[in-house]
Amino acid sequence: MLRCDRFQSLKTPRVAAAARTVSTFVLAFAATVVLTLAGCANPAGIVSTATPVDAEALGAAGPDAATPIAPDWWVGHAAPQLASLIDRAVAGSPSLRLAEARLARASAVAAGARASEGPRLDGAVDLSRQRFSENGIYPPPLAGSIRELGTAQLNGSWEIDAFGRNRAVLVAAIGSERAARADAAAARVLLAVNVARGWVQLSRSVEQKAVLERSLAQREQQFDLIRQRVGAGLDTNAELRQSETAVREVRTQVTVAEEQTALARHAIAALAALPPDALDSMAPRISSLRPVAVPPQVPASLLARRADIAAARWRVEAATSDVAAARAQFYPSINLTAFVGLNAIGFDRLLRGGSEQWGAGPAIRLPILDAGRLRANLRGRSADLDAAVQNYNSSVVDAIHDVADQIASTRLVDRQQREQADALASAEAAYDVATQRYRAGLATYLTVLNAETIVLAQRRNDVDVRARRLDVQMLLVRALGGGYAGEPSAT
Repeated sequence: MLRCDRFQSLKTPRVAAAARTVSTFVLAFAATVVLTLAGCANPAGIVSTATPVDAEALGAAGPDAATPIAPDWWVGHAAPQLASLIDRAVAGSPSLRLAEARLARASAVAAGARASEGPRLDGAVDLSRQRFSENGIYPPPLAGSIRELGTAQLNGSWEIDAFGRNRAVLVAAIGSERAARADAAAARVLLAVNVARGWVQLSRSVEQKAVLERSLAQREQQFDLIRQRVGAGLDTNAELRQSETAVREVRTQVTVAEEQTALARHAIAALAALPPDALDSMAPRISSLRPVAVPPQVPASLLARRADIAAARWRVEAATSDVAAARAQFYPSINLTAFVGLNAIGFDRLLRGGSEQWGAGPAIRLPILDAGRLRANLRGRSADLDAAVQNYNSSVVDAIHDVADQIASTRLVDRQQREQADALASAEAAYDVATQRYRAGLATYLTVLNAETIVLAQRRNDVDVRARRLDVQMLLVRALGGGYAGEPSAT
């Protein structure tokens, strides 16, 4: 009977303590719900107002209006030497390495957000030597003594994402990661197109120089002919001086073309991470590049093909999730915590029986009065979302007009090239007639000089138009996405 009473006296306080713990938790949870419903800190009235634009309303056509650009489009449209330079530029460009570093950073943030969804377990071992105060909370024999304290413990915690805050943070991080990936792809597209455009510029300078050297040879022949005619008394010194001036003029233009050629080579070398003089012997021709197919109208699928638009779209998704995470901060956070381990006064007692300790329980946190911090944060995130949507809208508008401009330019430059070919043929025919009449004594040298000047101008115009046509082709490749394939939507 005595043992039974003693057993009851030991058991009853523990049962009562457990009952009090459960009761406290229930009351805390009830109070949390009441305070949430009361709305001391609430997100009411804070919303985003921006809406994405309608691409079809801006003139984009159906999704099958154009064939996608291949990721390595330059292989089918460029000379092997240019393809090699583009590959080298993509492999060694500092700007691409910077974009990849930003992508690595965004990937690390996404990995951290993903890890926050799971439980956490930490281990700790603490050993110390301590003097206990004689006037503190510890009674004798601890008071005034020096003892060793030892603790070996495992601590676990897990946040229950009841209101989706952690999930929203994860989706936002994934969106930012994919935006960084799209930025890296956009940098790759831009770099490849810039190398190709540099190649076109170099080809133009080389062919302009060839045209000028051909004209210089013709004018030097004319100068020798006039000098002979002056010696024979058939021409005067006036014609000789005019011819000499024309020769010097073309020589100056040859020097200018040489400068443009050197600068174009240096520009390509810089893009390909090569020494400035690495391409001094390179002399490509405009015919080394083949044109790409021109779509009949602006494709709506452009919105998925351009890396800059994809990056803007992912940033909208990330900003949307940031708003959801900021809104979820108004609601309770629920954590489950637990620990188990050993604790003892005296190192020699740490592993003895009775040193074990453990505990477990929930923790609920709810913002009630925060002086408007959460509402300010939500307003800021909503403004970021509006900005991301407007940036996306701007990218879509610019892209649609960019493609429309390049398509129009490509068609018109094709027409210019045909008309320029006819103009050049007419000028060369007129020059041949003037030269024959001058040799027959039926025209002055000034007539020949004027005809030759027109031919020189038309030849240079022909080079410019052909180079312009290829440059517009490269801009069209960039406008159509440059081979970017996109990614699936975030889940």
